[in-house]
Amino acid sequence: MIKNYSDTFLEEMKLLAKFPETSQLEGLKIHKEAAHSVIQAAQSLFDKGLISQHDGGYLTDSGLETAEHLRHVITTLN
Repeated sequence: MIKNYSDTFLEEMKLLAKFPETSQLEGLKIHKEAAHSVIQAAQSLFDKGLISQHDGGYLTDSGLETAEHLRHVITTLN
């Protein structure tokens, strides 16, 4: 079975992968000039409780765990 993933889903993964992995004290800021897809992905991650603010911020505890899993997948596939 092949699953089609939405563009927002793929943008969410790309955005999660951009968060610093070495410090919980570093975050990201999504500027209003960013691509609509990136802004939408940030809002979606916020709605899911993975980041602290709708325009970035910091990873929540769930976000940290999810980002760690994502890094494992990326490392394995690379």
